Amino acid sequence: MSLIIEQMSIEDKLRAMEELWDDLCKRADYVPSPAWHYDLLQAREQTVTVGEASFEDWDVAKIRIREYAP
Repeated sequence: MSLIIEQMSIEDKLRAMEELWDDLCKRADYVPSPAWHYDLLQAREQTVTVGEASFEDWDVAKIRIREYAP
C-alpha cells in the first residue's frame, strides 16, 4: 500500500493514525519495548513508593487537563 501523506487531509491523517494505533494495540505482545521503558517505569514506581508522586484517576485527570486547555 502506498500513501501520499502530503495529499491527505488532517482528518484523514488523524483517522489513519487512530486505526494504526488500534491495530498495534491488538498486537501489543509483538511490539518490543526498549530497555529504557522498563528503567523509566521503575524510576517512576520508586517516586510513588517514597511518596514523591501519586496516581490520579484517569477520568479526573482528563477533566483537569481540559480545564487548562486553551
